[in-house]
Amino acid sequence: MIGPLVFIHEMGHYLVGRWFGVHAETFSIGFGHELKAWHDKRGTRWRIGALPLGGYVKFAGDAGVASEADPAWLELSPEERQRCFPAKPVWQRALIVLAGPVVNLLFAALVLAGFAYIHGENVTPTRIGAVVEGGAADAAGLRPGDRILAIDGEKVELFPQLSKAVMTRLPGEEVTLELDRAGRVMEVPLALGTRVERDRFGNEYRIAQIGIQAAESVQRDVSLAEAPIVGLRRTGELIAMMANGLVDIITGRRAISELGGPLKIAQISGEQAALGPEALIAFIALVSINLGFINLLPIPMLDGGHLFFYGIEAIQRRPVSPRFQEIAFRSGMALLLGLMVFVTVNDLGSFGLWRGLSGLIG
Repeated sequence: MIGPLVFIHEMGHYLVGRWFGVHAETFSIGFGHELKAWHDKRGTRWRIGALPLGGYVKFAGDAGVASEADPAWLELSPEERQRCFPAKPVWQRALIVLAGPVVNLLFAALVLAGFAYIHGENVTPTRIGAVVEGGAADAAGLRPGDRILAIDGEKVELFPQLSKAVMTRLPGEEVTLELDRAGRVMEVPLALGTRVERDRFGNEYRIAQIGIQAAESVQRDVSLAEAPIVGLRRTGELIAMMANGLVDIITGRRAISELGGPLKIAQISGEQAALGPEALIAFIALVSINLGFINLLPIPMLDGGHLFFYGIEAIQRRPVSPRFQEIAFRSGMALLLGLMVFVTVNDLGSFGLWRGLSGLIG
């Protein structure tokens, strides 16, 4: 699943690079031992690596796959230099780099637009139809007929918006609900309850909940013309949820054990495939958003790191010093490798490996 998403990511870089007249020397899907390779009529070497957990496009003038400039490009003829990545204006280089994450996000938006067109959009209002006895809402004094207007100041008009706002919070977290009760607006403090769910594969999830049911369920049809707008909006909502989750992990509100890596993605991919094509396609769209979002983070070695340096270059009217870039890229590589090792250890722990080993040792 990661291979095709990496392919469309790198294809974004490649196509915008071609648009600006940059020669792509290598287009690789995967790293490591070369399984297959061929050259096209433009002289680009297309290769497939044995490790399908990434990929890259190496443009003319790049010293390596991280797109750091090769000083040798300055020794080329004027015609050849015009085909090199470092010769292009900073805005063109920025667009070439930005194209990869943007294509991932647009791909996900297209998938979500398709789902909206097929299944419609849930526009259920936030009016309470029933309160779960003994739940968080019951304890806070919520009543049928109340309409929830906001949670911690975040306005909500539809039940799906309320659900997303609750899901980004932790079970037991204290929130403030703004209610409309028979025309009177009031604020009610509430401690979120916990719902424990187990899927058919034995995975257990602890999810925050208020403990209410909607007064009615409203589904509206989405036209073909409107579907892309709905897809883009849903993509934006998922990006916001990912950003909030990342901030929560960094600030310690969420356990760092929630981070998963390639092994976890492989496990969940298999589970979603077992649930049917729609579940798998929806999960692919989610991973594509993840790929686009993570690559936009301002970390050296990632697209966001390059964009950060191009921003500095645009402001100071000269590139960041090669020595500083080298230090930054080495640090970024160390950070990414360390993160890869950490999430792999997390993945193995979620599979029960460490518990099993401790039992054998004990």
